[in-house]
Parts: sequence; structure tokens; C-alpha cells
Amino acid sequence: MQADNAPQDPAEAPGNMEHPPADPQPAAAGKPELDPWEELEADVVKWRELSIRTAAEMDNLRKRTAREREEAIRYANQRLLEELLPVIDNFDMGMQAAAQDSSSMIYIGMDMVRRQLNEFLSAQGVEELDTGGMFDPNQHEAVSQEDCAKGDEGRVLRVTRKGYKLRDRLLRPASVVVSKLPTEAPAEGGDA
Repeated sequence: MQADNAPQDPAEAPGNMEHPPADPQPAAAGKPELDPWEELEADVVKWRELSIRTAAEMDNLRKRTAREREEAIRYANQRLLEELLPVIDNFDMGMQAAAQDSSSMIYIGMDMVRRQLNEFLSAQGVEELDTGGMFDPNQHEAVSQEDCAKGDEGRVLRVTRKGYKLRDRLLRPASVVVSKLPTEAPAEGGDA
């Protein structure tokens, strides 16, 4: 007869070591187990590198945001100024018509307004593009070409619409007429 406290299964007996208890976390195949201090040091290195990278990313983000904010402030009026340019073009045409009688009160008044407009545009950082000299596709828009003497090809002959820049950014290209070499007329031959 067996005692009530005796284990039924011999594997469950406390002194029986034929079947050792299973390891709760078996070591990964091929990897030696690290010392707990080494594991902690590896974690410290990993988290230190992560914090350095994160700090660098935050610094870059801060710099980029400051640059974008500064640019947004610097060019905030660009759209308004672009919409104002056709009004200035029409005003310039009115000034040309009024210039026929430069002693008239209309011309004198319009000249005062023109000076105020120029001061306003200068204060906003708007400058008229230089249209003298050679055609520059970065600043000029060719609307047509006219024949010229040899050696003058690519020169700006006339401005049909003024161009402007806002600080270092092109606001509107100047519309210009550009010179080109004359095309030779084909020789007239007899009918074949």
C-alpha cells in the first residue's frame, strides 16, 4: 500500500533527476548567452545612439522650420504683389498718355502716385528687371523676334511688359522682342 503523500509518478518525485525541469527561455540557436551586465551595456549603447540620432533629427527639424518660417515671412506678400502688377502696367500706360501734356494737373497728380507706388514696391523688396542687353531666358519671355544686323542676334530690342523680381525670386518675367539674324530668301529658280 502507498502512503497518501507519496507521489504517484516516479518523474514527479523530488529526488528524481532523470527529467530536469524545462528552461523557461531556451537560448537562441547558435547564440551564446550574454552576461546580464553585457546585455545592460548593449542596451545602454543602443539607447544612447538612438537618443543622439533623435537629438540630431530634432535639431535639423528646428533649423528647417526656422528657415521655412523666415522664408514665409519674407515672401508673404508675393501673391498680392503679383496681382498688383497688371494694375501698375495699366497705370504706366495712363502715365504715357498723360505725359503728352506734362504741365497738366492730371499728369502731375499721376506722377505723385507713381512715385508713391515705386517707394511702396521698393519697401516690399520689389525691383524692376534689367531688360537691356542680351536675352536671358531666366528673366525674359520672348514674345517675338525681329531681324537684325549680323552680330546683334539675341539682343533685347523692346520691352512689351516690364518684369519684376521680389528680392532674389522672380515675380514676373519681362516680355520682350528679341533680335535674330535675317533669314535668307530662297533663290527663285525656273519651273521644272
